[in-house]
Amino acid sequence: MQTNEELITHLKTIVEPYVQNEQAFEDINENTNFMKDLKINSANLIDIALDVEEAYDIEIDNASMERMLTVGAAIEIIRQKLAEK
Repeated sequence: MQTNEELITHLKTIVEPYVQNEQAFEDINENTNFMKDLKINSANLIDIALDVEEAYDIEIDNASMERMLTVGAAIEIIRQKLAEK
């Protein structure tokens, strides 16, 4: 299982194309909010969820997708879905 640091590093590569606030991206951490801090729009959040599904070979249901607003929540969801496999 990857550490949180490794998961954040991998998430950074996934979210980078969608980021509108480079400064917040430089300081990304578990509390970073994708929409408020990184200025990622809701359509791109769906793209990120799909990219995460592909990267980790998991399926993110709608309820989980709606919770995936911060880096920490994304890590939690990735861990939970990997554990269910």
